[in-house]
Amino acid sequence: MTEHRGRICAIRIDGLVGTCPREIEAEKQIAIADLLEENTFELVGRSEQGPYHLVLSTAGARLALHVSDADAIHVVSHFLSLTPLRRVIRDYRTICDTHFGANACPDPYRFEAIDMARRGIHNEGSNLLRDRLASKVWMDLDTARGLFTLIVASETSRAGPVASGWRPSKPQTIADH
Repeated sequence: MTEHRGRICAIRIDGLVGTCPREIEAEKQIAIADLLEENTFELVGRSEQGPYHLVLSTAGARLALHVSDADAIHVVSHFLSLTPLRRVIRDYRTICDTHFGANACPDPYRFEAIDMARRGIHNEGSNLLRDRLASKVWMDLDTARGLFTLIVASETSRAGPVASGWRPSKPQTIADH
């Protein structure tokens, strides 16, 4: 595990209103593990250097990033409109549905093409997230990719029964490490 101070040491997502399809749930858990293993997350223009506890939540069309220090003392909350991310989130969910369906496909070239498209859209969303937060938080691409995955999972759980493979459940916290 990377021991530098400008990092996330704990992460939680609040406000989930349902469950994700199992494939998205698996990606979410992998993203959390990867983020906790190694990440770069630095608050811009702040004296606090971390490590940080991060709570992600969504309310309407806004994403909230609540940042606390290692002792869980609140440092800052940043709010970000999700509207600029909606198209790429929708595109990513669509290509993921295709990708998950292609796992059973006997044509490895088709699967590879779909996987490349999925990674491309994932990178597009991750870079957009980094750009939108650049004045508040500096993060590397891998950290942005993990956070984008968690945002997609959160938005998928909020989408309700329109998403394929959906079974609504009670609100839950998905990670607290």
